Amino acid sequence: MSRSGNQLARREREEIARAIRLLLRDPLISVHLDPAGFDLVRKRRQPLAAWFDYYCGWRLVVEPRHGYARLIKVRGDAGSARPAMRRRGGRIPFDRRRYTLFCLACAELLATPVTTIGMLARSVVQAAAAEPDVPEFDPLRADERSAFVDALKLLEHYGVIAATDGMTDAYLKDAEAKVLYRVDTSRITRLLATPVPPSRTGDADDGWPDPADLAVESRYGDTDGGERTGTQRALWTRHSLIRRLLDDPVVYRKELTSAQREYLASPTGRRTAREAAERAGFVLEERAEGLLLVDPEGLSTGERFPDDGSPAKVAALLLLDLLATHGPLSSIRLKQEIDGILERFPGWAKAYQSTGGPARLLDDALDVLTLFGLVHRSEGMTLSLPAAARYRVALET
Repeated sequence: MSRSGNQLARREREEIARAIRLLLRDPLISVHLDPAGFDLVRKRRQPLAAWFDYYCGWRLVVEPRHGYARLIKVRGDAGSARPAMRRRGGRIPFDRRRYTLFCLACAELLATPVTTIGMLARSVVQAAAAEPDVPEFDPLRADERSAFVDALKLLEHYGVIAATDGMTDAYLKDAEAKVLYRVDTSRITRLLATPVPPSRTGDADDGWPDPADLAVESRYGDTDGGERTGTQRALWTRHSLIRRLLDDPVVYRKELTSAQREYLASPTGRRTAREAAERAGFVLEERAEGLLLVDPEGLSTGERFPDDGSPAKVAALLLLDLLATHGPLSSIRLKQEIDGILERFPGWAKAYQSTGGPARLLDDALDVLTLFGLVHRSEGMTLSLPAAARYRVALET
C-alpha cells in the first residue's frame, strides 16, 4: 500500500475510534448541538454500526435528513445510577415528577408538528387526569411549572422541540407565557432505547410494566438459564462482557458470571476485548482483580474523576486516600474527616458550610466513589476497592 493509502487508512481508523467514543458519551448526537460530531458519525456510519453490532449487540440509527444519530444502548440492569439531569440550576437529577411530565409531554407531542407551551400544558393536564395512577398536573402552581419547564428543556436539548418564538424559561414566572414550538415527532420515538415497547409488556401488580421486561432481547434466547443454543450463549457472553467494559468505570472479575470469566480467560475472549478497546481508541488495563478502559482524550464520558471543579469530587479524593490507608471505616469516622476538612477551609465548598452540610458532602462524596467503582458501602461501613489504588493524594512543595 502506498504512503497516501496508509495515511487514509490510519485517518479512517482514528475517525471511527473517535466517533465510537463520542457516541458512548452522547448516545443521541444532534447536528444542532454537535455539528462536527454528527458529521463524523454520519460519514462513518457503516463501520460504526458494524462495530457496535459485533462487539456490543447495540444498534446505531443515523438520520441525516433529521440531523441526529442514535445509539440504542441496552443494559441488563435497570439501575438509576445515571439519571436524566436538569438543564438549568446545576446538574440536579430528575425526580419522579419530572420523569412523569417528560413522558406525558412526549406522548402528547407525537400528535402535532407545531404547538405552544400553553396548548401542550393543557394536553398534559388532560392526559394526567385520565390516568388513575398519575397525579394531576396543575400549571397554576409554581413548583409544577418548574418541573414542566425542566422536562421541556431536556426535550429541547434532545432536539425534540425547538422554540421558534419565545423562551421556555418564561413559563416559570407566567402561566400565560407565549412560546411556539416546532416538534420533531420522529425523534420522540428514538428516545426510548428498549428492545420491547412498554405497551407489549405485562402489567405488574402496581399497574406499571416491569423494567426487566423492557430489556428482554430475543436474539439471545432465555438469558436467565432457559433453553439457548450454543451460538446464542456465545453471543450473549461476548456482548454482555464488552457492554460492561464500555459502560462501567471498572469491571471486577468477581462480579462477572462464570461464563464471562471463562470467556475472558480464553485466547478468543482476551483477543476480542483487546481488539474492541484498540479499535475504539481505549487503553485496556488488565489486573488480577479486574479490567478497565482508559480514554486518553477523555471523549467517552461526561463524568471525570479526579475533578477539582466539584467539591464532592475533591472530598471524594481525600476520603479515598484515607480509606486506602486506614479502611474500612465507619460513616461516623468519615463524617469526622469531612468536618475537619470544612473547618480547615471555611471559604471552600460554601454550599456545604451550613447546618447539615457536612453530612450532605459526605453522602455526595461517597456517591461519587460508588459510581466510579472505587468503594463498597455496607451496613454503615465503607471499604475501598482495588481500583482505588490508582489514586493517591500527594502534597506539592
